[in-house]
Amino acid sequence: MTRFGIDALTALRLAEDRVAVAPEHRLVAPSVLRSHAMAHLYESVRRGERTEKDGLALLERLAGLKIRLLGDRVSRSTAWQIAARLDWPGIGMAEYLAVAKLQADRFVTLDPALAAVADEFVPTAAITELLPR
Repeated sequence: MTRFGIDALTALRLAEDRVAVAPEHRLVAPSVLRSHAMAHLYESVRRGERTEKDGLALLERLAGLKIRLLGDRVSRSTAWQIAARLDWPGIGMAEYLAVAKLQADRFVTLDPALAAVADEFVPTAAITELLPR
């Protein structure tokens, strides 16, 4: 079994493409994933990239993904340390790296900013590695 940390954009892609994650893999993410995904969908609707109906349907499919969401004290403390080390103005993205560092074997992100620094904290993987072989 391989545990993969994922970010909100990865979760949305999995839901949008209706990807079945390989049964031998487990997904983990910070508890903020749902809020970040919903914000991303809402913004895409406001920009006219998708209809509200499509955005809400995708949000519902996202809820069907089997992701262990974490937000414990150690994860929060680690996120704080990561954000401070990277001198980030906010903590949100550091939460993904913290959970991946603490709970995952690999990290999958579609966010370029996270991808640029992720290897400092956890080995990364392509989204295709989540698929059944």
